[in-house]
Amino acid sequence: MDILSQQETIYLILIMVATAIPAGFAAGLFGIGGGLITVPILFYTFGLAGIEPAYLMHLAVGTSFAIIIPTSIVSVLTHHQHKAVDFNIVRGYGFFVVIGVILGTILAAGLKTKPLILFFTVIVYILAFYLLYLKEKESDLSIKMGLPAKVISGIITGFISAPMGIGGAVMNVPILKFFGYPINKAIGSAAAIGFIIALFGAIGFFISGNYLRTNLPFSLGFLNVPAFLVFFPITAFMARLGAKASHRIDKKKMTKYFGLFLIIIGTKFLYEYFNL
Repeated sequence: MDILSQQETIYLILIMVATAIPAGFAAGLFGIGGGLITVPILFYTFGLAGIEPAYLMHLAVGTSFAIIIPTSIVSVLTHHQHKAVDFNIVRGYGFFVVIGVILGTILAAGLKTKPLILFFTVIVYILAFYLLYLKEKESDLSIKMGLPAKVISGIITGFISAPMGIGGAVMNVPILKFFGYPINKAIGSAAAIGFIIALFGAIGFFISGNYLRTNLPFSLGFLNVPAFLVFFPITAFMARLGAKASHRIDKKKMTKYFGLFLIIIGTKFLYEYFNL
């Protein structure tokens, strides 16, 4: 690994700071963890920093999970103040999410960067087109999410979220809405579920990074300490602002904008995949 100059180091820090602001705000606004924004930036930042290419995506994903933990706590507490978190669904759903996260982390540890990028890209495109063509129901349904739905949805969302470094809300918000949750409660509850995904995801990438003896600079397993210290104070602060704004903004339009953002992210990673 080449030693970065002072100017290069400052440049990378400024990129992370600039990214942390929209990532934190989006985390609170949509109930997401912010990983769909932070993972791409961390990937390119670690690449410029000279991190071993074979573990670039792993380090970006693991660090993203570490950042999501404090960010989601702030987001959940703010949504809870607006009575927009259903802890019953979080408890009943969360157990199966954890199973999915563990399985997904095992999958991610066994993949190299290139297939992990492809996996990330395909899922991002699927979610983008889902959000773009999602039609809002005129009224909320009665809330009926039985055990089979919790098992299947929980394991799948946890499994997909783990290799991507996300809190899973881009899947869980639509799922909870489908089963009749009002949009505000779906976002707040998804943020709480995202905390569970991030906690177990971070633990998994910490363990797997140490098990593989990666010895990446300034990192604990696949968790990069400097990036975490730069990101989390900003994302946590912005998540509170985003969560407050979510109870005043027109989410129909924001859902479409977020779908377009995902297409941009997916296209960028697809380009990266074909150039590795």
